[in-house]
Amino acid sequence: MNELNHFIPPDMAFYATPPHECSYFPERRAVTLFADPHVPMSNQLYGVLAPLGFRRSGEYVYRPRCSHCDACQPARIPIRDVRLNRSQKRTWKENRDLRVIRRPAGYHEEHYRLYRDYIHARHAEGGMDVDSVEQYTAFLTSSWSDTDFVEFRSPERLLAIAVVDRFDHGLSAVYTFFDPRERRRGLGTYAVLWQMEEARQLGLDYVYLGYYIAESPKMAYKRNYRPLEILVNGYWKPIET
Repeated sequence: MNELNHFIPPDMAFYATPPHECSYFPERRAVTLFADPHVPMSNQLYGVLAPLGFRRSGEYVYRPRCSHCDACQPARIPIRDVRLNRSQKRTWKENRDLRVIRRPAGYHEEHYRLYRDYIHARHAEGGMDVDSVEQYTAFLTSSWSDTDFVEFRSPERLLAIAVVDRFDHGLSAVYTFFDPRERRRGLGTYAVLWQMEEARQLGLDYVYLGYYIAESPKMAYKRNYRPLEILVNGYWKPIET
């Protein structure tokens, strides 16, 4: 925790979990570091912790803290230097027909139906395919964060939701779910591209993408966004090409 001492409030404590099964590599044991849930969290404080590699899951703020593995590397996109590749430009163009609507964070039945369809299609039997409104809201919402549920709509129906946190210097991509029948559109990619453009228009510096894991196909895709910075030993560095 030495690298945090100069940035965090003096009364903020952090707690490490006992070793548990890793979500990405079941054969490995993981340790998660949580900000003390008994100390009031705020959006301003979260904006301090995000550049130090922390993420939000519901009310809880955490980051991996495994002693023998550093596969989970915090990742962010510096907005002023963004470069889209050909595929991303095509995805941006092909989704120009979508209407974007910001909704306040919270439970919306239409959103939950889309989330349920997405989870069952993409994460069947992976521990997330549980039809629970309580689990859904506990995962995506919090009482202290500045969060929008951003809708992407075709003329016919709701296609995707990007759950986005905002703090002073950036946006954080919390989670995106979309209609699994619309794979051709590349809605996951489009949601990230939209957040990059939104950050640019708001004059923000970064979009935080969570953790880049080179060994995990589900997480290595973040390498496609350029430039991509990862947090290594307390310093943000451009990822090696």
